[in-house]
Amino acid sequence: MSGLTPFMSAMGAVIWKDLRAEWRSREVISAMLVFALLVILIFNFALDLQPNVRAGISSGVLWVTLAFAGTLGLNRSMAVEKDRGCLDGLLLAPVDRAAIYLGKAFANLLFMLLVAFIVLPVYGILYNTNMIIPGLLLVILLGSEGYVAVGTLLASMAVQARTRDILLPILLFPVAVPVVVSAVKATGGYLAGLGWEEIQPWFTLLVVYDVIFTSVAFMVFDSVVEE
Repeated sequence: MSGLTPFMSAMGAVIWKDLRAEWRSREVISAMLVFALLVILIFNFALDLQPNVRAGISSGVLWVTLAFAGTLGLNRSMAVEKDRGCLDGLLLAPVDRAAIYLGKAFANLLFMLLVAFIVLPVYGILYNTNMIIPGLLLVILLGSEGYVAVGTLLASMAVQARTRDILLPILLFPVAVPVVVSAVKATGGYLAGLGWEEIQPWFTLLVVYDVIFTSVAFMVFDSVVEE
């Protein structure tokens, strides 16, 4: 990393640390994956519907699964840092704290996308739906990015509380409503084979949400962790 700027070097170090720690413990990925697969199986057997009706609710079930699994991963990711004393060490490091935020957010995004990569084929088999659509994959990327951008910031706030497992969903879900609704609508559009003109407003809302909330979280992270 000698050729990179200090900011990029710090961000890369945080990402590498999180990936190595997860490779050794597998605490975050295993919790997210087991939860996501369990939710999909429960919905599959609980919603004994006709194929055409099932296709209509596929996008909602998929994003309920990803959103709750992502929340679990965000909580575990920050809780592990706090319990091991790593969070204080990161904040004491002589680096830009925005780099710490971006490193944590990028690592969390990788975890969420890895779970989605495993869940999508299973979901497609159980619900008899083709999930490998380029536009749909882009929607999952954008939706996950927006969810993780806000979630990483709020998880860094909630981790300081004793009720962090309950506090994070209370803080996150209201703020994440626009990105989840947009992702559900865009996903449903792709699965239903709708034209771009019908999907484009929701796709645009996803992009706008990602840009605005990632920028805001980037700017206020330093102030949040100081409190």
